[in-house]
Amino acid sequence: MDRREFLKTGAMAAAFVAVASKLPAQITTAPAEAKADDNKNDGAPDVVVVRNGEPAEMFRKGVEALGGMAAFVKPGQSVCVKPNIGWDRAPELGADTNPELVGEIVAQCLAAGASKVVVFDNTCDNNEACYKNSGIRDAVEKAGGTMHPGKDSSWFVARECPEAVVMKNAKIHKTLLEADVVINVPICKTHGGARMTGIMKNYMGVVEDRQFMHRNNLPQCIADSLLYRRPDLNVLDAYRVMVSGGPRGGSLDNVKVSKYLALSKDPVVLDAMGARLLGLDPANVPHLALAEKHGLGVADAEKHNVLRLEV
Repeated sequence: MDRREFLKTGAMAAAFVAVASKLPAQITTAPAEAKADDNKNDGAPDVVVVRNGEPAEMFRKGVEALGGMAAFVKPGQSVCVKPNIGWDRAPELGADTNPELVGEIVAQCLAAGASKVVVFDNTCDNNEACYKNSGIRDAVEKAGGTMHPGKDSSWFVARECPEAVVMKNAKIHKTLLEADVVINVPICKTHGGARMTGIMKNYMGVVEDRQFMHRNNLPQCIADSLLYRRPDLNVLDAYRVMVSGGPRGGSLDNVKVSKYLALSKDPVVLDAMGARLLGLDPANVPHLALAEKHGLGVADAEKHNVLRLEV
């Protein structure tokens, strides 16, 4: 570690301590899901948590514990990888999914025999600037994947979802709808309106009219959005965690380097884990309970077979 990186890491750690000191006492302790305690369950895990490695190596270790990428991607299948690329920010600011992680997922899908791997997001800032400055376009293309436009209306198609409570009609990005396999890989961070960005909130980037969701019961729309095409694998990127100032951020003072990754088919339990990493009570993140009502998952980690690994 050179002196610049040492000072940067120290500044981020000090910033997190400062943020945590302002939180209520009952939420400043580390959550059970974030600790490297003994694995309590036998048999195949349905949730894997990996800590203290670099993004690519943590993903390799985590997906191997779930049966390897071949458990999710079969030869000849097309894959959509959906990161959070919403903001025109450099990777160290923690506003977008870690590009190293996205590149590794793309590479592993192709190694498993995927016919193609495509990546997109309906970004908040300028689409091309987000793709470039997040580092994700470069990582995806180096790994052999393809970026699709995220804000071009011709890429969205109208769909109906009778199961939805509020968002019964929406225009959804066709890359998501046409893929054989969907891998949802958001970054974990705070959010003013939804309390947190995580697995489910990331699906706002598959809907053309994001503002409809903001205007019409945002928590319910977040839960509704996954009904249009449920992810086959969810990967929560908490290598860098934006503990304040989300979702846009813009300062290293907002970011804690946690070196934490969680994988599961269940989006709800991963968001519950992410909430605790952010110092939030999952019960106070409304879209979690609404997603449970839809049958999208179970928030309580005690009801899952959780495997915790260290790199």
